[in-house]
Amino acid sequence: MNPGPEVASYRWNPAAALRVSGEDSASFLQGQFTNDLHKQGMEDAVYGLWLNQKGKVLADSFILRIAAQEFWVVSYFSTAAVIRERLEAYIIADDVVIEDLTARMTGLTVLGRVNGAEWTPEGGRSFSGRRTREPHREIIFPVDAEAAVNGRLADTTLLLSAEMERRRIMAAIPAVPADIGPADLPNEGGLETEAISYTKGCYLGQEVMARLKSMGKVRRQLVRVRGEGKPPPLPAPVFQAGRKVGEVRSVAPDGAGWIGLALVSLLQILRTEGLSPTAEGTPTIAFFEPA
Repeated sequence: MNPGPEVASYRWNPAAALRVSGEDSASFLQGQFTNDLHKQGMEDAVYGLWLNQKGKVLADSFILRIAAQEFWVVSYFSTAAVIRERLEAYIIADDVVIEDLTARMTGLTVLGRVNGAEWTPEGGRSFSGRRTREPHREIIFPVDAEAAVNGRLADTTLLLSAEMERRRIMAAIPAVPADIGPADLPNEGGLETEAISYTKGCYLGQEVMARLKSMGKVRRQLVRVRGEGKPPPLPAPVFQAGRKVGEVRSVAPDGAGWIGLALVSLLQILRTEGLSPTAEGTPTIAFFEPA
């Protein structure tokens, strides 16, 4: 297959790739994951979160159904150790086996007009990704199949990690746990629409999610910001009128400056005033929305 010059690709290694199998694997995952696996087919993945009892975000992942009693749990940034510990803490008498495949798997993001199935080597899976808002495919496959995939990359534009991070930030897609983590609620990162089911029934953290839905707004929000000069070390506190109002949690170079995602208070903050990197400094960081 010749994908053509309009196709771009990005190589990545998953932070987590777990195989969950056993007679109770489907019901067990359904009772732990924030999204509804009953709507899942064999052709794609379901994205969701792993919460604690207080509804805070421990990790995120895609879940891919491989067979009736076999699933893959794959995450860009949340580690296998964190997800596995979270799952194993709630395996009581369930017939569930968790195997860590992370070191044996690698990934490829394909952006552009290409059939992901044609790119998927034997032993791999293709699914819709969350790198940007434009449609794209993720392909996760065994490291042993890299040579076969590399031959198909010659006619694509190879993207670097900084460019993928810039695209993610422009799309305001949180990275878990960097942008939204164990001290944060899903709604603060705008994850309630894509990652939370309010109709599937019980899961760990479900009561908190139901209360948030009925109460409405949260007190903090993940927003896009733009700064001047060199990106700051993370996490970077930000101030307004001498008061700390949040922190920048991810950044990427953009032209002569940088863009980032910041988790900020919604109380007594003026978006027109901008933010300062120090309590006494002048505002050099602005809120922005893409044109």
